Amino acid sequence: MKRTTQIQPTWCPGCGNFGILGAIKQSLDKLNLQPHQLTVVYDVGCSGNMADFIYSYGFHGLHGRTLPVAAGIKLANHQLPVIAIIGDGGCYGEGLSHFISLARGNHHILVITHNNYLYSLTTGQMSPTSQKGTKTPSTPSGSIEEPFNPLASAIINHATFVARGFAGDIPHLASLIEQGLNHQGFALLDVLQPCITYNKNMTYQWYRQHIYDLQKQNHNSGDKKTALAKALETDKLPVGIFLQKKKPAYHQQIPGFPDTALAQQDISSIDISSLL
Repeated sequence: MKRTTQIQPTWCPGCGNFGILGAIKQSLDKLNLQPHQLTVVYDVGCSGNMADFIYSYGFHGLHGRTLPVAAGIKLANHQLPVIAIIGDGGCYGEGLSHFISLARGNHHILVITHNNYLYSLTTGQMSPTSQKGTKTPSTPSGSIEEPFNPLASAIINHATFVARGFAGDIPHLASLIEQGLNHQGFALLDVLQPCITYNKNMTYQWYRQHIYDLQKQNHNSGDKKTALAKALETDKLPVGIFLQKKKPAYHQQIPGFPDTALAQQDISSIDISSLL
């Protein structure tokens, strides 16, 4: 189905968001998902502007509050694929407790995190994933904190699909998105996203020199310890699927949870007068 919009992107020319959007469109077309068969929840930030360019059900949430909204939508209609689009600040900073909680519960959503190691919409301040010593407007002398490791945190908190992609490789990223959407449970796809305006060190060329494909090295994505060891690598950045395990999703473990989606149930005969 042709998806068009009259709204023009406000991203900087060369922004990694263009590659992520292209990969999302590729994967949705390959899965043949129609607009009414998908819901995307957007966070605040540069990544949230993607709400203007994806033709589907959508919800633009508050900063860092995207994941609980996505989980609620999935519980209301568990037959509907749900994608959460969020930046590294919103997901691993303001929304960290939601991120860990949903991973532990194995909520059936795909989280696509745009990780550029900065709060770029607000002129490039330090984010939770910024490397120690990074100089930004909020850390002019260099950041003191050690960086948060989202992949390792997802693995030790029982996420069942943990992957990393690169915005500069659309076909590979589209394949990871497709696999994440087909996974039954909590799926994290952390995307290495160059910010050409505020992160002058981690350019497209820098990433291409520092990443390698896990699957080309016969990585065993079913082994948690191996996945964690790969997630802790810093000299080189592995991309691909770190971990994938089969486990019942959150809604499948709720006692008495109906087979029919809550959104599709008849409520005309429900009497709430006793509650009032």
